[in-house]
Amino acid sequence: MITQKDVRLGKNIAKMRKQSGLTQEKLAEKAGLSLTFIGYLETGQKRPALKTLNKIASVLKVKVKELIPY
Repeated sequence: MITQKDVRLGKNIAKMRKQSGLTQEKLAEKAGLSLTFIGYLETGQKRPALKTLNKIASVLKVKVKELIPY
């Protein structure tokens, strides 16, 4: 079930990705994730594990807590 928190997290990741000048494809490649998963994540359809958030934060050069909007 998609929650508002999942949607906000996805929007936050998308915003930071764009600020970093990365496409979904590049973020997926650098984080070792699938493009499809990044798409689901950014639309709030999937909830990432902490390990996955760590990978994304590392690529975006931010702290995990900066990704989580709640």
